[in-house]
Amino acid sequence: MTLPGGVVERPLGRGRLLGYGVGSIGTGVFSAVPGLLLLYYLTDMLGVPAAVAGVVLVAPKIWDVLLNPLVGAASDREAVRTGRRTRLLAIGAAALPVTFALMFAVPGGVPGALWSGVAFLLAATAFACFQVPYVALPAEMAGTQSARTRIMSWRVVCLTVGILVAGGLAPAVVDLAGGGRAGYAVMGVVIGALMAAALVAATLGTRWVPSRPGPRPLGPVAAFRLARGNRPFFVLLAAFVTQALAVAVMLAGAPYVASYRLGDYGLTSVMFVCLVGPSMLAVPGWAWLARRHGAVRCYLAASIGFCAVAVALIPAVAGGGLAATLALTALAGVCYAALQLLPLSLLPDTVHADAARTGQAQAGAFTGLWTAGETAGLALGPGLFALVLTVSGFVSAPTGSPVAQEPGALTGLLLGFTALPALLMLISLPFVAWYGRLAKEPA
Repeated sequence: MTLPGGVVERPLGRGRLLGYGVGSIGTGVFSAVPGLLLLYYLTDMLGVPAAVAGVVLVAPKIWDVLLNPLVGAASDREAVRTGRRTRLLAIGAAALPVTFALMFAVPGGVPGALWSGVAFLLAATAFACFQVPYVALPAEMAGTQSARTRIMSWRVVCLTVGILVAGGLAPAVVDLAGGGRAGYAVMGVVIGALMAAALVAATLGTRWVPSRPGPRPLGPVAAFRLARGNRPFFVLLAAFVTQALAVAVMLAGAPYVASYRLGDYGLTSVMFVCLVGPSMLAVPGWAWLARRHGAVRCYLAASIGFCAVAVALIPAVAGGGLAATLALTALAGVCYAALQLLPLSLLPDTVHADAARTGQAQAGAFTGLWTAGETAGLALGPGLFALVLTVSGFVSAPTGSPVAQEPGALTGLLLGFTALPALLMLISLPFVAWYGRLAKEPA
């Protein structure tokens, strides 16, 4: 089959699928660790006030939202000149692990908020250099929706591995290294090294992908002007961003629920594994259901399911029921698998449809906008949860000088972990349904 730009589609063996998917181990780690641990590191290790910590988490991501579309246009221009997107991938793969480690290695005497904020800004920039061209590749690897779902199945499984590394291994490394600031510094180096291996492997493993945007290179302004007529893309993006925000809020709240509602910070890893672990098993099932019943219907069902589970978590967590909390978290993980797989499988459909509409293939421009939206959701999640903590009266303090939280603060972190993600998921449902009306369901 011939892809846009006259490129002949090549067979996708397991080696090529793994060569692409392994990059999501690295991106999954970076997407999850700051949202899961950085806010807690700032408030409970460094004593940074929650409001200031929220700014530290959000500010670099605001920069990333502005940067990603520019990187997307640059990726398309590079591909027009060279036929590949490798250069930007390599830059991101080299810089991201180093800047990630620096986020959790605040030297003594240096303001923690300033150091972590600058390191996070540099890491977000490196992440954009890798993530934007990386997300553009599936549209150029396959020309059918079923083939792209297969690509995304491999990617989501690898993404799940990366997120499990973040949520399961990262807190464990902190504990094994003795906890405290030193433990977090060791964690940054260890997890950064694993991230580097995954990103470099994907950079080398996707050199075969022929990228042929065009027929002419476009600047970011011209690319956006051309793209803005693609209503299905922007409706799908709205659904995905809102759901990314919901998941990010829940991730940010996990350490606080484990510490202050369930009584053991060590349960953070267990909760995270319960949320993400089922994804690896659920992805093939969701892919099969999408082939039988349509990707949009399954996407809508998974969104409703996640919303219902988040509501059910309210009494489970409030009552301190560990078994019920973990079981419901695992059920949310089954829905989470579809929230990762299905919108990313539908994204290339909107890219190819736009190429047919305009005569200009620009996968990088669209994925720049897509990752900008995803970045905004992931960034605003911890910031939004930090706002909930601030409003509810949560008092930040280093672990060496613990503070008893008022009942209002305990209620606030409970609702921030459960009711707020449920509300955001509910808001996303009309966008999913609207996309189904705008875009014809793939056969």
